[in-house]
Amino acid sequence: MSQLRVETTPIPGLLVVRLPVHHDDRGWFKENWQRAKMVELGLPDFGPVQNNISYNAQRGATRGIHTEPWDKFVSVAGGKVFAAWVDMRAGDSFGATFWIEIDEDLAVFVPRGVGNSYQALEDGTVYSYLVNEHYVAGRTYPALDLADPSVAIPWPIPLDSADVEISDKDRANPALDDVEPMAPKKTLITGCHGQLGRALAQAFPDADLVDLDELDLTDAAALAAWPWDEYAVVLNAAAYTAVDKAETPEGRPIAWAANAAAPAALARIASERHLTLVHYSTDYVFDGADVEGGHREDEPFSPLGVYGQTKAAGDLAVATAPRHYVLRTSWVIGDGNNFVRTMARLAADGVDPGVVDDQIGRLTFTDELARATAHLVTTGAPYGTYNVTNAGTPRSWAAYAARVFELTGHDPARVSTVTTAEYSAGKAVSPRPLCGVLALDKLAATGFVSSDADAALAAYLR
Repeated sequence: MSQLRVETTPIPGLLVVRLPVHHDDRGWFKENWQRAKMVELGLPDFGPVQNNISYNAQRGATRGIHTEPWDKFVSVAGGKVFAAWVDMRAGDSFGATFWIEIDEDLAVFVPRGVGNSYQALEDGTVYSYLVNEHYVAGRTYPALDLADPSVAIPWPIPLDSADVEISDKDRANPALDDVEPMAPKKTLITGCHGQLGRALAQAFPDADLVDLDELDLTDAAALAAWPWDEYAVVLNAAAYTAVDKAETPEGRPIAWAANAAAPAALARIASERHLTLVHYSTDYVFDGADVEGGHREDEPFSPLGVYGQTKAAGDLAVATAPRHYVLRTSWVIGDGNNFVRTMARLAADGVDPGVVDDQIGRLTFTDELARATAHLVTTGAPYGTYNVTNAGTPRSWAAYAARVFELTGHDPARVSTVTTAEYSAGKAVSPRPLCGVLALDKLAATGFVSSDADAALAAYLR
């Protein structure tokens, strides 16, 4: 009996699975689908929702070439088939082919957009397939002529043989030159008008962009009506970031809706639709204790204020989605109103600010956060939570302010220092974590090299 193994093919994502089959005098037994073992060997965890069985009474029955908008796991329950696939996805591999005979000890994983066809080689052939979307009657998708010379599939039983049965519909399928390639599923960016949303739009130029006006993530009806089947990835840059207003009676329910309830709703959708959900978090989920090496991804939550509490709740909710990335960051600087631009403006206006010097962290530029997002999503890094900031020596807000003055040609000594307590005296403000330094080891282990915050600051001001 052979061992279970997964093999690649010339078509990207099309995988051959060699199945151990137990034979005895009564017949045979096999584990036709074994999620844990197969995923460990490299099969996508594609989440099948429907099992179909096709029966061919006579040798020579030929079906296809059909390109379906779902993933498929095909195996034989009885008899033998010749199976052929043609990549019908838009891209460099369009038109690539692969064929193989399938009996009880072999199965094939067929990714969305790869055309599949089958020819029964024995009477009474039965093959089974799992799919990860429910069949919808009347839905159309690309198909290809079984005899198309450009793919030249070597059918064991010639298609013009009297033994071959092909439906009228399959005989009318077009040639490859006339096929409209199947477009890949899209990426959706929520909160596209914010600093991070704008940076993500640059990193993912083909993504669909929505903000509150187009899709209210707190509106259950709007979420239910959205065409989620068109998407593979959701980058959730929407958030309520008014840290001090979150402490008020007016702001508190808005913060909980945007930062906790909305991510929870997206996590449910991602679980049901097999989407990859990327969500952005904050150092405010911690109390700011000075931790050697910085706060790590697995540190227990200890938020000081409402904003941090709502973000921690959102993190927990997103983590329930099987395919999720939570990117925890701090001190975000991008295209919009932010600390660096404020300091540059004050320097130019002749204002000498007092800036807190007992809060320590690293700046995170939105292009760095977008670059890390693209890295994790495109490299298939393990799902989970990752800290993402720029690298380098942690500094106080006052030290960064002085550096902004210096880089813009002003005297850094014009920046005076105050403590958080002095700055907050008499003001209705949320408590701030004093140490927002995040450890970057886990992200680095994926092959991502974080860029230096000081260099990024100089480039930003240029």
